[in-house]
Amino acid sequence: MSAVASTGNLTSMASRPSAAKKQPAKKAAAPAKKAAAKKAPAKKAPAKKAAAKKSAPPPKPAPNPTGGIYKLVRALWLGVAHAVGAVFRGIGNGAKNLDPAHRKDGVALLLLAIALIVAAGTWADLRGPVGDLVEILVTGAFGRLDLLVPILLALIAVRFIRHPEQPEANGRIVIGLSALVIGVLGQVHIACGAPARSAGMQAIRDAGGLIGWAAATPLTYTMGDVLAVPLLVLLTIFGLLVVTATPVNAIPQRLRLLGVKLGVLHDPEEDEFTEDDQRYDDQWREALPARTRRRGPAPESYDPEGAEQEALSRRRGRPRRSAVPQPDMQRPMDAVDVAAAAAAALDGAVLHGMPPSPIVADLTQGVSVGDREESTPIPAPAPKAVPAARPKQEKLKVEVADLTKPAPEAPGDLPARAEQLQLSGDITYSLPSLDLLTRGGPGKARSAANDAVVASLTNVFTEFKVDAAVTGFTRGPTVTRYEVELGPAVKVERITALTKNIAYAVASPDVRIISPIPGKSAVGIEIPNTDREMVNLGDVLRLAAAAEDDHPMLVALGKDVEGGYVMANLAKMPHVLVAGATGSGKSSCINCLITSIMVRATPEDVRMVLVDPKRVELTAYEGIPHLITPIITNPKRAAEALQWVVREMDLRYDDLAAFGFRHIDDFNEAVRNGKVKPPEGSERELQPYPYLLVIVDELADLMMVAPRDVEDAIVRITQLARAAGIHLVLATQRPSVDVVTGLIKANVPSRLAFATSSLADSRVILDQPGAEKLIGKGDGLFLPMGASKPTRMQGAFVTEEEVAAIVQHCKDQMAPVFRDDVTVGTKQKKEIDEEIGDDLDLLCQAAELVVSTQFGSTSMLQRKLRVGFAKAGRLMDLMESRGIVGPSEGSKARDVLVKADELDGVLAVIRGEA
Repeated sequence: MSAVASTGNLTSMASRPSAAKKQPAKKAAAPAKKAAAKKAPAKKAPAKKAAAKKSAPPPKPAPNPTGGIYKLVRALWLGVAHAVGAVFRGIGNGAKNLDPAHRKDGVALLLLAIALIVAAGTWADLRGPVGDLVEILVTGAFGRLDLLVPILLALIAVRFIRHPEQPEANGRIVIGLSALVIGVLGQVHIACGAPARSAGMQAIRDAGGLIGWAAATPLTYTMGDVLAVPLLVLLTIFGLLVVTATPVNAIPQRLRLLGVKLGVLHDPEEDEFTEDDQRYDDQWREALPARTRRRGPAPESYDPEGAEQEALSRRRGRPRRSAVPQPDMQRPMDAVDVAAAAAAALDGAVLHGMPPSPIVADLTQGVSVGDREESTPIPAPAPKAVPAARPKQEKLKVEVADLTKPAPEAPGDLPARAEQLQLSGDITYSLPSLDLLTRGGPGKARSAANDAVVASLTNVFTEFKVDAAVTGFTRGPTVTRYEVELGPAVKVERITALTKNIAYAVASPDVRIISPIPGKSAVGIEIPNTDREMVNLGDVLRLAAAAEDDHPMLVALGKDVEGGYVMANLAKMPHVLVAGATGSGKSSCINCLITSIMVRATPEDVRMVLVDPKRVELTAYEGIPHLITPIITNPKRAAEALQWVVREMDLRYDDLAAFGFRHIDDFNEAVRNGKVKPPEGSERELQPYPYLLVIVDELADLMMVAPRDVEDAIVRITQLARAAGIHLVLATQRPSVDVVTGLIKANVPSRLAFATSSLADSRVILDQPGAEKLIGKGDGLFLPMGASKPTRMQGAFVTEEEVAAIVQHCKDQMAPVFRDDVTVGTKQKKEIDEEIGDDLDLLCQAAELVVSTQFGSTSMLQRKLRVGFAKAGRLMDLMESRGIVGPSEGSKARDVLVKADELDGVLAVIRGEA
């Protein structure tokens, strides 16, 4: 037993060599004998642990003064480094926050300063360290052509100053200049004898410099001077073509145009065009009757089918994209300008940048291009030049003061007209420039996050043994759609059943599967990007301007999953329902719609009615000239405004029926061309009708206050107002069936759904699921009229500063002209006996009972007031005549129109108190 204990002690001592070394051999053997005598091996471990803990501490090292100095120096160095880094980071952030135009100007001025320094060093032989540096860098790199370097730098600086809005051409110019410089310096190096490095640096500087040596030496060494020179010449020509953006097949045309501009060549096409145009005008004038002969073609027939194409061509010909145009006062005015100026002085037509009125259109209708070029200069415009432009002008009586007056009723078959929407006064209006909207950067086509998602999807398909592969993806600003192709005999349901597994693999709960992708034999898996991108409104509108689509109702919506911009024409939708939960991007969408209209349309083209029950969303647009009434915030006034829109629609249809047109665009085109005239004896002046856009920011609030009136007005407008040029945009954050009723849904075919809180809301908006899986902040589904499946897109965003700049520009151009009859209710009240008689106290009790309980029931009045059915019915009719309860709805209880906090005022009105 003692031998076993001794063996255990030796084993424990061997496992802790540090403790065995610190104790002598005798002290180590004593505990072993004691443990063997007591036969309690379980108590030996604490004894040895106590002995190990009581070991002598290690000796403390001697203090080292060098280590303290090192720590002090290190701390000082890190402090200085952090301070310097903070200063430079602050400067970098300040430069990053600068306006892009200021940054470009700074680069241009820096290039000018470098050009001056290089010019001083190469042209004037500058002495000192700067001169030596210029000689080493510039002369050593460019050789004999170092004198041209300052000129090249100055030209680049001038381009930055003159064209800061074209950053996309910088890469092309850099590539072209690099090829041009390398080719020219290589040829210069070969022409100077192609000196090698062994000839010395001075010999290389006297030739093509280091650049010429690097370009020519490999070519001459491998293929000789015979082939090196033609290759360098081709490289020079390539650089020149890239810098001038000239394709090879356009070189002859560019050379001919250059010769024509320099006066070396003569363009025979100009004379042929002038002669043909003059001959055509003469033949046309001879073919016309004598009473209708004019200097240009003036067709008398009207083609309704071609009116839309003709309007589009005329609209595209108008200079709508110009900024504030200023006429050249030094240029002599021709006959067209004189006529236009005289007509503008009469009826407020815009001389530059706006479509002319019918008077100006008639005055300038017959003037051809050849007449403009051959017309003799006239020193100053004169009003008497108007008969000269139109000798057969009929009795024309236009007064500026009468333009603001309402048109009188026309006798005969002409329908009555209260007042047309028109601009007042002699005003020149110019559209806001797109430079007021910021320009966004180019979107990403691929990122490391997309590659990681592709790997995760492939891993999921492999683990679950699904024969499918990711064949590609299209990245949008918010989500990326991954295309998955299935193998043979693989069901689509096997992919859709893996929705939760895919969401788990990519660590995103917002996974949406499209089966299949429209137009492709593939399943789409939409997964949100971890690095979202912003879509700026200015980029979408610039694309619309580049496409030369000048329709005033074209609005910018955003960017789709495939990276393309989404635009929509409100005149073709023709009404749209925008819905989504709070914070989903609905208000930003409304701001983009209104800003698009202000940027692209004049008040003569589009007028708006804005309804903002929340009182804070649309206040930024107060006072813009496009408004026909101040922004409406009272729900009851909003219902009256919708009733006015119905009356406006009826009046427009009266004119369309009286003059025989089916659409307001055809009527407006006929009015502009002078083909529609009022009956003889009528003093009414026909004006083109503008589009009328009604935007309701919160439909739910209107449906709570006056549901029956609002629904009736919306249904009538949406059913009939398309041909009258009246369009509705209804927005709500509570897309329930009591707000978006079945009648409203049936007549509003276009839908724009942002993120919703439930599947039921998505079905109300889109009639299908999908909106409940959106991720918010502008992520939406756009379902236009006629589309079978919605398009996922990221809504555009416009900042408050941009909106303020656009609104200020519009306010500076023109003051709004409001209509007084928009919010004046004309609803006829039900004729009820208003003689209260002796029932005043009983009526007050009934009103107090109905308002306090918010329950309007005749049987309830019978029970509570202990009156008969006839008396209770009469009390209910009296309360209806005073606006306390709504009309009868059969056996249902009447709607109570008065809140509990308004009871005192209602009782005062009943009693006849002030």
